Amino acid sequence: MSGNNKNPGKRVALLGIPVDIGASQRGTLMGPDAMRTAGLGAVLETLGIAVEDHGNLSIADCTSADDTPPANAKHYRDIQKWVRAISPHAYQLAQSGATPIFLGGDHSLAMGSINGVARHWQAKGRELFVLWLDAHADYNTPATTLTGNMHGMAAAFLCGEPGLDGLLGNAEPRATISPTQLDLFGIRSIDPLEKALVRQRQIALADMRQIDEFGVGVLIKQVIERVHARNGVLHLSFDVDFLDPGLAPGVGTTVQGGATYREAHLIMELLHDSGLVHSVDVVELNPFLDERGCTARVAVELIGSLFGQQITDRRTPSNAIGANGRGT
Repeated sequence: MSGNNKNPGKRVALLGIPVDIGASQRGTLMGPDAMRTAGLGAVLETLGIAVEDHGNLSIADCTSADDTPPANAKHYRDIQKWVRAISPHAYQLAQSGATPIFLGGDHSLAMGSINGVARHWQAKGRELFVLWLDAHADYNTPATTLTGNMHGMAAAFLCGEPGLDGLLGNAEPRATISPTQLDLFGIRSIDPLEKALVRQRQIALADMRQIDEFGVGVLIKQVIERVHARNGVLHLSFDVDFLDPGLAPGVGTTVQGGATYREAHLIMELLHDSGLVHSVDVVELNPFLDERGCTARVAVELIGSLFGQQITDRRTPSNAIGANGRGT
């Protein structure tokens, strides 16, 4: 591991979002504290990063809205309260200059976290791109979903798909991103109508076959190059079910054939090297389903790689290889 002075002035703001009603299995409300217990703060501090822990968000004092709930969106009222609470907090954290890490909680939290962060970057004249590391596309709407679970609608909401227009209402500005600003990565489970909608919107999608054929390095570099070309910034929305269940059993929606340990670390290392990631979600960790905390530990290790943890100090790509093909 490299020294602890490699991130001078770098600040990270942790915000726990203990929501689990967007998913089919309860238990992700324990996710934020599980990641803290697994040492997330200590890992970041070892990298020379100042860690500000803002505790866990609550919706206890939130009032209900008066819009008409969609017919096929379970727990809509509670999710609405969460989204309306999360978005302004995300906006404020992004404005503070810290890198927000939103600790979930199920993936419905991204409807608030990314909306708030997108508001910040839109005000600064920068496009926010979203890398969705997930086994699922989460691009359902109330009209396409088979289950009604709202964690499966988060990406669609962020891209302005109809059906959940009242979630924010007048309580918070909605900062919709274009489907061209979304990359779905690691997908291996997608519903039929959802698949048709993703294809219609021409959303970039790297499924596990593409990863097998081309490798994660090539595909992630393509994402990075596209963001760089448009002078954008990147939000990483990391669902731990992106990983293979043998590596990360502590999720409620396991799908076989996920990313390996090394593939996941390579993604995080390349994202760190890019300097593009300015906000992060870590979602769907369910300690109730975990095995002795192994999924929480893996998630913390991966976030460590995202923020620069490495075995040795590698040279930059420009000086790593000399004319003879060896390090200079």
